[in-house]
Amino acid sequence: IGAFLFAGPTGVRKTELSKQLASQLGVEFIRFDMSEYMEKHAVSRLVGAPPGYVGYEEGGQLTEALNKHPHAVILMDEVEKAHPDLINILLQAMDNGKITDNNGRSADFTNSILIMTSNAGAFEAAKGGMGIHQERGSAVSLDAIKKTFRPEFLNRLDAIVEFTPLSEEILIRVVNK
Repeated sequence: IGAFLFAGPTGVRKTELSKQLASQLGVEFIRFDMSEYMEKHAVSRLVGAPPGYVGYEEGGQLTEALNKHPHAVILMDEVEKAHPDLINILLQAMDNGKITDNNGRSADFTNSILIMTSNAGAFEAAKGGMGIHQERGSAVSLDAIKKTFRPEFLNRLDAIVEFTPLSEEILIRVVNK
Protein backbone atom coordinates (compact mmCIF):
# COMPACT_ATOMS: atom_id res chain seq x y z
CA ILE A 1 0.00 0.00 0.00
CA GLY A 2 2.83 2.38 0.84
CA ALA A 3 6.44 2.79 1.92
CA PHE A 4 7.42 5.58 4.27
CA LEU A 5 10.52 6.83 6.05
CA PHE A 6 9.81 8.33 9.47
CA ALA A 7 12.86 10.45 10.27
CA GLY A 8 13.66 12.32 13.45
CA PRO A 9 15.42 12.20 16.79
CA THR A 10 14.88 9.59 19.46
CA GLY A 11 11.77 10.07 21.57
CA VAL A 12 9.47 11.80 19.07
CA ARG A 13 7.16 8.73 18.90
CA LYS A 14 7.93 7.45 15.39
CA THR A 15 7.46 3.83 16.50
CA GLU A 16 4.35 4.67 18.52
CA LEU A 17 2.70 6.28 15.50
CA SER A 18 3.37 3.08 13.54
CA LYS A 19 1.74 1.00 16.29
CA GLN A 20 -1.26 3.30 16.44
CA LEU A 21 -1.65 3.20 12.67
CA ALA A 22 -1.82 -0.61 12.77
CA SER A 23 -4.28 -0.46 15.65
CA GLN A 24 -6.56 2.04 13.90
CA LEU A 25 -6.47 0.02 10.67
CA GLY A 26 -7.14 -3.21 12.59
CA VAL A 27 -4.09 -4.95 11.14
CA GLU A 28 -1.08 -6.73 12.58
CA PHE A 29 1.93 -4.68 13.73
CA ILE A 30 5.21 -6.39 12.82
CA ARG A 31 8.44 -4.80 14.09
CA PHE A 32 12.04 -5.59 13.24
CA ASP A 33 14.95 -3.89 15.02
CA MET A 34 17.49 -3.20 12.29
CA SER A 35 20.38 -3.10 14.77
CA GLU A 36 19.98 -6.90 14.80
CA TYR A 37 20.65 -7.01 11.04
CA MET A 38 23.91 -5.08 10.78
CA GLU A 39 25.93 -8.11 9.66
CA LYS A 40 25.53 -9.84 6.30
CA HIS A 41 24.83 -13.26 7.85
CA ALA A 42 22.00 -11.85 9.99
CA VAL A 43 20.03 -10.76 6.93
CA SER A 44 19.24 -14.41 6.16
CA ARG A 45 17.08 -14.51 9.30
CA LEU A 46 14.59 -12.24 7.53
CA VAL A 47 14.34 -14.18 4.27
CA GLY A 48 15.61 -17.61 5.28
CA ALA A 49 18.98 -19.30 5.10
CA PRO A 50 20.50 -20.06 1.69
CA PRO A 51 20.39 -23.67 0.38
CA GLY A 52 22.84 -25.94 2.17
CA TYR A 53 22.83 -23.94 5.40
CA VAL A 54 21.29 -24.88 8.73
CA GLY A 55 17.69 -23.70 8.87
CA TYR A 56 17.26 -23.67 5.09
CA GLU A 57 13.92 -25.48 5.38
CA GLU A 58 12.53 -22.75 7.61
CA GLY A 59 11.28 -19.52 6.12
CA GLY A 60 12.58 -16.13 7.09
CA GLN A 61 11.10 -14.07 9.90
CA LEU A 62 9.82 -11.37 7.55
CA THR A 63 8.44 -13.69 4.89
CA GLU A 64 6.77 -15.96 7.45
CA ALA A 65 5.22 -13.03 9.34
CA LEU A 66 3.93 -11.46 6.14
CA ASN A 67 2.49 -14.74 4.84
CA LYS A 68 0.75 -15.23 8.19
CA HIS A 69 -0.49 -11.60 8.31
CA PRO A 70 -0.74 -10.21 4.74
CA HIS A 71 -2.53 -7.08 5.99
CA ALA A 72 0.01 -5.46 8.28
CA VAL A 73 2.05 -2.44 9.22
CA ILE A 74 5.67 -3.56 8.98
CA LEU A 75 8.17 -1.46 10.90
CA MET A 76 11.88 -1.55 10.14
CA ASP A 77 13.17 0.34 13.17
CA GLU A 78 16.35 2.41 12.68
CA VAL A 79 16.78 1.23 9.10
CA GLU A 80 20.05 3.15 8.67
CA LYS A 81 21.70 0.45 10.83
CA ALA A 82 20.73 -2.38 8.46
CA HIS A 83 23.26 -4.17 6.27
CA PRO A 84 23.15 -3.03 2.60
CA ASP A 85 21.85 -6.48 1.58
CA LEU A 86 18.77 -5.87 3.71
CA ILE A 87 18.23 -2.52 2.00
CA ASN A 88 18.33 -4.39 -1.32
CA ILE A 89 15.57 -6.70 -0.06
CA LEU A 90 13.49 -3.66 0.90
CA LEU A 91 14.10 -2.20 -2.57
CA GLN A 92 12.67 -5.40 -4.05
CA ALA A 93 9.61 -5.13 -1.80
CA MET A 94 9.04 -1.47 -2.68
CA ASP A 95 9.65 -2.04 -6.38
CA ASN A 96 7.80 -5.31 -7.00
CA GLY A 97 5.41 -5.48 -4.05
CA LYS A 98 6.85 -8.83 -3.03
CA ILE A 99 9.99 -10.60 -1.95
CA THR A 100 10.98 -14.21 -2.40
CA ASP A 101 12.64 -16.15 0.39
CA ASN A 102 15.45 -18.63 -0.12
CA ASN A 103 12.90 -21.47 -0.38
CA GLY A 104 11.28 -19.79 -3.37
CA ARG A 105 8.18 -18.75 -1.42
CA SER A 106 6.92 -15.24 -2.11
CA ALA A 107 5.70 -12.77 0.48
CA ASP A 108 3.24 -10.20 -0.85
CA PHE A 109 3.65 -6.60 0.35
CA THR A 110 0.78 -5.14 -1.67
CA ASN A 111 -1.64 -5.14 1.29
CA SER A 112 0.84 -3.87 3.84
CA ILE A 113 2.34 -0.56 4.86
CA LEU A 114 6.12 -0.55 5.12
CA ILE A 115 7.44 2.02 7.58
CA MET A 116 11.12 2.54 8.19
CA THR A 117 12.31 4.77 11.02
CA SER A 118 15.60 6.60 11.06
CA ASN A 119 17.53 8.90 13.36
CA ALA A 120 19.68 9.99 10.40
CA GLY A 121 19.95 13.74 10.32
CA ALA A 122 18.59 14.19 13.85
CA PHE A 123 21.90 15.51 15.18
CA GLU A 124 22.28 17.94 12.28
CA ALA A 125 18.68 19.15 12.63
CA ALA A 126 19.16 19.71 16.37
CA LYS A 127 22.13 21.98 15.63
CA GLY A 128 19.72 24.25 13.76
CA GLY A 129 18.28 25.33 17.11
CA MET A 130 14.82 26.59 17.81
CA GLY A 131 12.68 29.35 16.33
CA ILE A 132 14.14 31.14 13.33
CA HIS A 133 16.70 28.41 12.64
CA GLN A 134 14.22 25.54 12.69
CA GLU A 135 13.68 25.60 8.92
CA ARG A 136 17.42 25.63 8.34
CA GLY A 137 17.73 22.65 10.68
CA SER A 138 15.08 20.78 8.72
CA ALA A 139 16.99 21.30 5.47
CA VAL A 140 20.17 20.01 7.06
CA SER A 141 18.24 16.98 8.29
CA LEU A 142 17.02 16.15 4.78
CA ASP A 143 20.55 16.60 3.46
CA ALA A 144 21.78 14.10 6.05
CA ILE A 145 19.03 11.66 5.03
CA LYS A 146 20.14 11.99 1.40
CA LYS A 147 23.73 11.28 2.46
CA THR A 148 22.69 8.25 4.53
CA PHE A 149 20.45 6.49 2.01
CA ARG A 150 21.03 5.64 -1.64
CA PRO A 151 18.96 7.55 -4.23
CA GLU A 152 17.24 4.37 -5.44
CA PHE A 153 15.99 3.77 -1.89
CA LEU A 154 14.74 7.33 -1.39
CA ASN A 155 13.09 7.40 -4.83
CA ARG A 156 10.97 4.34 -4.01
CA LEU A 157 9.50 5.88 -0.86
CA ASP A 158 6.00 7.32 -1.01
CA ALA A 159 7.02 9.97 1.53
CA ILE A 160 9.64 11.01 4.03
CA VAL A 161 7.84 12.10 7.19
CA GLU A 162 10.02 14.32 9.36
CA PHE A 163 9.39 14.23 13.11
CA THR A 164 10.55 17.01 15.41
CA PRO A 165 10.27 17.42 19.17
CA LEU A 166 7.29 19.42 20.40
CA SER A 167 8.07 23.03 21.20
CA GLU A 168 7.87 24.26 24.79
CA GLU A 169 4.71 26.21 23.92
CA ILE A 170 2.97 23.11 22.56
CA LEU A 171 4.07 21.00 25.54
CA ILE A 172 2.57 23.57 27.92
CA ARG A 173 -0.71 23.53 25.97
CA VAL A 174 -0.82 19.71 26.11
CA VAL A 175 -0.17 19.65 29.85
CA ASN A 176 -2.84 22.27 30.49
CA LYS A 177 -5.57 20.26 28.72
